[in-house]
Amino acid sequence: MDSAARTVRAVAGHDAVWLAAAATLVLTGDRSGRRAALRGIGSVAIVSVLHHVMAKPAARNATPVRGALSALFPRPGTSSLPSSPVAPAAAFASGVALESPRYGLAVLPFAAGLAFVRGRTGFDHRARVATGVAVGVGAALVTCRWWPVKPEAAAAAAPPRRPAPALPGGKGLHVVVNPSSGTAWGQDTVEALKELLPEAELTVFEPADDLMSLLDAAACRAVEEGGALGVCGGDGTVNAGSATAARHRVPLAVFPGGTFNHFAVDLGNQTLEDVARAIGAGDAVVADVGRATTSVGPGTRRDMVRSAGSLETAAEHSEQQLFLNTFSIGVYSELVHARERLERRIGKWPALTVGLVKVLATGSPLSVVINGRPRRIWLLFAGNGVYHPAGFAPTYRTQLDDGLLDVRAVEAGTPLARTRLLLAVLTGTLHNSRVLTTAQVRRLELELREGEPHFAYDGEVTDATYRHLILDKLPKAVTLYRPADQDQWLR
Repeated sequence: MDSAARTVRAVAGHDAVWLAAAATLVLTGDRSGRRAALRGIGSVAIVSVLHHVMAKPAARNATPVRGALSALFPRPGTSSLPSSPVAPAAAFASGVALESPRYGLAVLPFAAGLAFVRGRTGFDHRARVATGVAVGVGAALVTCRWWPVKPEAAAAAAPPRRPAPALPGGKGLHVVVNPSSGTAWGQDTVEALKELLPEAELTVFEPADDLMSLLDAAACRAVEEGGALGVCGGDGTVNAGSATAARHRVPLAVFPGGTFNHFAVDLGNQTLEDVARAIGAGDAVVADVGRATTSVGPGTRRDMVRSAGSLETAAEHSEQQLFLNTFSIGVYSELVHARERLERRIGKWPALTVGLVKVLATGSPLSVVINGRPRRIWLLFAGNGVYHPAGFAPTYRTQLDDGLLDVRAVEAGTPLARTRLLLAVLTGTLHNSRVLTTAQVRRLELELREGEPHFAYDGEVTDATYRHLILDKLPKAVTLYRPADQDQWLR
């Protein structure tokens, strides 16, 4: 027992054990596992900061006082945070459990065992263990200040149902699979789809293919057969599939096959089996689609009319980009743009880190006109539907057909805007800060006066040649397969 206790204490005394545990959760490939790993490590980081920045200096400064009072009160033999190995253990276990109770149950026995081992030697240690547990749990709860926990029932509340063809075995379903969408895809995904939907026609996107051409061909065959279009990939692939489905007026089956699958998660299609079940039963709902359209603004009206012959004809030559999740300009777009330039050479996550450092060091605000009002902003975010929580990090939606755009702009025109923005983000108070402006609107007119016109939509970045945009919605524009039992579960 003593040997085992020494081993547990030795292992838990190093923060590397929590990095290894987090890596194990990430490698499971499960979305909730990845989120649990990030929250667990964030909780340990907070404990580490408390330990090294606050507790140790405070204990050293209190040494003379402890010496004077040693005759009256027993003093601990260390100046570290009370039961320091227990605090990160409790922080990691609590952080994981907040995101995923089932993963938390897997981590909890080790944290509880460590607390038991540390508390075996007397009341003093038991008190220190209790303090360590309190510090660890508190650190995990503090992470919710910056990154609120997404509730289990946060998938979109039941939108209006729309009839869709029931396709037993997938007969009449034409699926385009994009294997380059992200970490969730693998050869097993294609095999699983074939097993779940043996009658469906699957087309695997190759690097030399044109994705839009494949989707158009699949949608045309679906129209001829009275079937449906399917896409398996990340949010960018789903975006292209939704635009194609709306154009051909065919139902769309969204199979999660990307790294994050934001839209599939908000829709409630968590697994391939969920989608296959909905296809077989003909269960479907409707959802809005966001739209960014080039406008005939003051600076472009004369040129467009001159070349097109009339204002009406000029409108026909406007471009539009649909989005299912989000549309943004500013530092977020620059971050994605910087990541895409580097990820082929160093990988996605290292490229994201390097891109973030670069954007923070070299980024500059944009000069824009929003609904006729000149503004200077760092970022403008427009969500297809109202996102939660309020603040800088919108995470999920509870409704996909509300007809609203969720607009959030980070202002740069206020005094000390950069400093105030940084402090608000660090303290988790951005949603109450004057640097953040929010609104829910049905339409927004945007003119970019100064800055590079990089727009990001559903994780993709485009270098636009225009600076006038109108953001609005196509209400209930796409029909999506979703299991009917999801509605019952949400109620």
